[in-house]
Amino acid sequence: MHKLYRWVIGLLAMLLVAGTALTTTATQPVAAAGNTTNSVQQIKQRGYVILGVSADYAPLEFHATVDGSDTIVGADISLAKQIAKDMGVKLQIKEMGFDALIGALKTGKVDMVISGMSATPERAKQVEFSKSYTEEKQIMVVKKDQASKYKNVADFSGKKVGAQKQSTQEQIAKAELQGAKIVPLEKANDVIAQVEYGKIDAAVMSNIVAGAYVQKTPSLKIIDPKFATGKAPTVVALPKGDTAMKNQVNKTIDKVRKDHMWAGWMDQAYKLQNQSNSFWSKYGSFFIKGAAYTLLFALLTVIAGTILGTILALMRRSSIWILKAIAVVYVEFIRGTPLMVQAFIVFFGLQVLGLNLSAFVSGAIAMGINSGAYVAEIIRSGLNSVPIGQTEAARSLGLSNGETTRYVVLPQAVKNIWPALGNEFVTDIKESSVLSVIGATELMFEGTTVQGASFEPFFPIMIVALIYFAMTFILSRALGFVEHRLN
Repeated sequence: MHKLYRWVIGLLAMLLVAGTALTTTATQPVAAAGNTTNSVQQIKQRGYVILGVSADYAPLEFHATVDGSDTIVGADISLAKQIAKDMGVKLQIKEMGFDALIGALKTGKVDMVISGMSATPERAKQVEFSKSYTEEKQIMVVKKDQASKYKNVADFSGKKVGAQKQSTQEQIAKAELQGAKIVPLEKANDVIAQVEYGKIDAAVMSNIVAGAYVQKTPSLKIIDPKFATGKAPTVVALPKGDTAMKNQVNKTIDKVRKDHMWAGWMDQAYKLQNQSNSFWSKYGSFFIKGAAYTLLFALLTVIAGTILGTILALMRRSSIWILKAIAVVYVEFIRGTPLMVQAFIVFFGLQVLGLNLSAFVSGAIAMGINSGAYVAEIIRSGLNSVPIGQTEAARSLGLSNGETTRYVVLPQAVKNIWPALGNEFVTDIKESSVLSVIGATELMFEGTTVQGASFEPFFPIMIVALIYFAMTFILSRALGFVEHRLN
């Protein structure tokens, strides 16, 4: 038992080292949110400012292949680089889902958020806003052959209307489209895809972003339903009460407006959007990187889950009631909550405690503790399936409890539980897709990234599906071979 505990501690240390080496996100402490006195000074001492972004909002922020490398680009990214330049520091980018950005800012994971974000009264209660650096008009996207049906907001009563989750567009849709069924979706490309394929009737979007999508999708059309909201100011979100950082960012925005930089940045973004390279040459590296990280997540999860699951299974069989109680509570809690929730708890919860882990490390830990609960039950059932006579025979030969479990019971249990254990390993490959919500790089994350950058809603996901199938099929055949040898 003591050796197993040491293995778990060693594994967690390995996860921390791997995350530092394999991700480009920072694992160094970030200035605490709400620090109004020396936040800018701390950033300058650190040498870089951390930007939070959801890079699925072309032409403001999106992925493109630049000099053969996957790079987040766009007009918003150019603004962030200018802010960093004016501060005399480098820019570091942390990508995650749009609905996670405010949480990342409040917990100090990022120093600022520039992601096509509009200033709203609800957000103003949580974060600080800079001056407006551009404005977006809110419009709607519909199928071109249906456009004549819609003249104003009243015509959408009874219709299904999509908007990006926790965005200004979602708030406008709920406030002004009376009688419409509002469908919140994770990413802007999800919204467009559902309109294109007829899953929803329309979408509320920014005119800047909608224009980029409609240009690439001839079956869609932009209409103006004459929202009462009008144009919405687009701003930089900063930690609440951080006046030092707010003043610094506002200086850059004043400079950008005075020198008319924004129009040039938008032109650069459109040129990157319209690169004429083939689909595979532009995006092939995205799928390869995503598959590699998915396999790495699965490998670490198998190791952590097996060790942790074995310990928990032995604790549940222990005669010491406190060990048994801890194992029962752990297993029931983990199995009773979604992996997505556990990923958020690890990613943001540990930050609140002062431990700033990257998305990769947080995701690996979340998957490890999740898998451990399920593996524990699989192993426990396998241990219980070994006839009690085997234990009695081993004890009669002078073996201790630990030796009996290690040399007699566990080897027989492994043979019994191998099919269920193998199924858990296959499931680990697919479940890593949940980690995209915290910005962890894996196959599904890269697939949705290609969706947004290529304006192809269906084809990238088909490639993702085929890669997942290839990985799980090969692993299933390998596990089947091992099971055959065991038999």
